[in-house]
Amino acid sequence: MTSTFAQWTLDVRDVDLMARFWAAALGYRIEPDSDGGGAHLRPPESAPAGTLSVWLQPSAGPKHEKNRNHPDLVAAEGRADMEVERLLGLGATRADVGQTGREGFTVLADPEGNEFCVLNHRSY
Repeated sequence: MTSTFAQWTLDVRDVDLMARFWAAALGYRIEPDSDGGGAHLRPPESAPAGTLSVWLQPSAGPKHEKNRNHPDLVAAEGRADMEVERLLGLGATRADVGQTGREGFTVLADPEGNEFCVLNHRSY
């Protein structure tokens, strides 16, 4: 028996802001937590079986260092450059985590500074 990934969980300070950003970035729908604390982002009905959901849970403190893990996104249409520009328009910023410029991805940060990558092509 093995484990499988069920969801990506992210600690955030502003649940509403981050839910709007990540829902727009991923095309997910927002389900507020019944207790009013966090938010669950659900993939669209058309998503392949096993598509991860996202759980945003409130955190009291700000992010201080580079993430030890992060999501890698790929543009549905395969146009990484256009996807990067779209995400920047949603509130992402470019992030420098020591990349050389020759990588096959662009590093961005969400509105709270959590890094993520946009891959130039699907690598799996």
